[in-house]
Amino acid sequence: MSAKDSESVVWLTQEAYDRLALELEELTTKGRKDISRKIELAREEGDLKENGGYHAAKEEQAKMEDRIRTLTTMLKHAVVGEIPASSGVVEPGTVVTAHIHGDQEKFLLGSRELAGDTELDVYSEQSPLGQAIMGLAVGASGTYTAPNGAEIAVEILDVETFIP
Repeated sequence: MSAKDSESVVWLTQEAYDRLALELEELTTKGRKDISRKIELAREEGDLKENGGYHAAKEEQAKMEDRIRTLTTMLKHAVVGEIPASSGVVEPGTVVTAHIHGDQEKFLLGSRELAGDTELDVYSEQSPLGQAIMGLAVGASGTYTAPNGAEIAVEILDVETFIP
């Protein structure tokens, strides 16, 4: 696996994987047919330069194709497994409570797709924060470099099993 591939690995539960695979199937079949129909109907309205419906449909198509590409890549590189039971160590799929730069935060370490409808903030394990805390136990501390170059201190307060 190349460095680029390892950066795109996403940890998913079987339920999340199945949900995303179904979304991809819907978009590549019914979604594409529906948007093609909208574009054709808007095209029949006349001059394309000033046709708001046509331009809106083309923009919707571009967004849908972007989501198809994202889902295709995500599912291709997905690691599917059970939600890990908390062992007090930070790993993908766990809910972490930490002091970050003096503030207490609670978040899921994993992918937004794994989070589903939860209101938790989500940080990727490939993010600077995720890389800094991966493998840390409750009570351990670490640092990471923020985009502005500042060193941010992190202390792990709790690690829980994620329950969707």
